[in-house]
Amino acid sequence: MSTVVGKIKTFEGKRGDAFGIGLCLLSMFVFAAQDGITKLLVQEVPVSQLVMVRYWVFLLFGLAYAQLNGGIRLALKAAHPWLQIGRSSLGVLEIAVFGLALRYLGLAETHALYAVFPLITLALAGLFLRERVAPWQWLAALIGFTGTLIILKPGLGVFSFASLIPLLAALMFASFNILSRKISTADSFATNMLYMGLWGAVISTLIGLPQWVWPSPSNLLLMIVLSFTGVAAQLLLIQALKFASAVTLQPFNYSLLVFASLLGVIWFGEILDSYLVIGALLVVIGGMLSVMRRVR
Repeated sequence: MSTVVGKIKTFEGKRGDAFGIGLCLLSMFVFAAQDGITKLLVQEVPVSQLVMVRYWVFLLFGLAYAQLNGGIRLALKAAHPWLQIGRSSLGVLEIAVFGLALRYLGLAETHALYAVFPLITLALAGLFLRERVAPWQWLAALIGFTGTLIILKPGLGVFSFASLIPLLAALMFASFNILSRKISTADSFATNMLYMGLWGAVISTLIGLPQWVWPSPSNLLLMIVLSFTGVAAQLLLIQALKFASAVTLQPFNYSLLVFASLLGVIWFGEILDSYLVIGALLVVIGGMLSVMRRVR
């Protein structure tokens, strides 16, 4: 009897994982579509303005989530308020820098370079959080770094300084993840969301409001879609984590690079040269090797 019950639970667990993976893939597609919309908008609308509008909507989401999960007053009681503010500020800057990269680079190239952030996070975790970094993880970082160099093509006469922008965004997001690890055990998800929305809205408004330009009707519609799909993608990812563990979903996060590349080709007519494809594969292999070996 216990064997039958065990098999049923295993089947339900696998079905839950499959549903969680499906939600994760859908969220990655929405994120990729968002970046495509951003690439369209940054040609005519200041990046800071887009970030500001996104954070206004994110703040509404954060307030609603906090109210439904213990109340706003409780969510404002952070164990590390200054770390929360620093993390929120870094989040605003990272989104702005990534948007700037999309102004000068294609979707595929931007995401291929940005995909190195898990490996940067690994190095920073060993340096600042004193987490043990195993030899195979350094090997994974070396593989990913090699892939990044192949994409950048230094010394071949085709290197572009604009290619460093997504690497800066990746460094910022890796630092954001380190701060998130630091405060995740002390504060609730509602607190993290509320501080991100509140301080993100304040900082982005201070930067974005002076640069405000009135968008055309089509751009205004795209800005509204961009803002609300951002919340939708976050909700899909949160729901995915309810059905499958973060470890199970981690490899599927790299589907964002695949979706972005496909949208770049279909939407913007981008050409995926061999350097980009080979380099992106090495970055993904390095990232997945780091995660998969780490959880064993």
